Amino acid sequence: MTQEPVFEESSGNVFADLGLEDADELFTRGKIGIQVLRLLKQRNLKQREISELLGIPQPEVSHLMKGEFQRFSEGKLLIFLKRLDTEITLHLRPRNAPGQSAETVISL
Repeated sequence: MTQEPVFEESSGNVFADLGLEDADELFTRGKIGIQVLRLLKQRNLKQREISELLGIPQPEVSHLMKGEFQRFSEGKLLIFLKRLDTEITLHLRPRNAPGQSAETVISL
């Protein structure tokens, strides 16, 4: 007898689906980290050059290039984006607050 495969719909955050306690933080780091990697790969830099550009030691560059974003804070990853000449804009608004449409925009 053949068993039917079981599929479970994702929440959109694989870390939450795995039940990790800091899932939101890991997901945010992953999204920012992927942007950093894309920009670095477009520049086709050597790890030594990346180290100088981002201001981190070469071993940390190695971790970054392997996608080990949990080793870096969200703030550090945002600094990397700034050093890669990326404009960063944060949109802050209340979550689940009906009737409140106030939004604060911060450009870094």
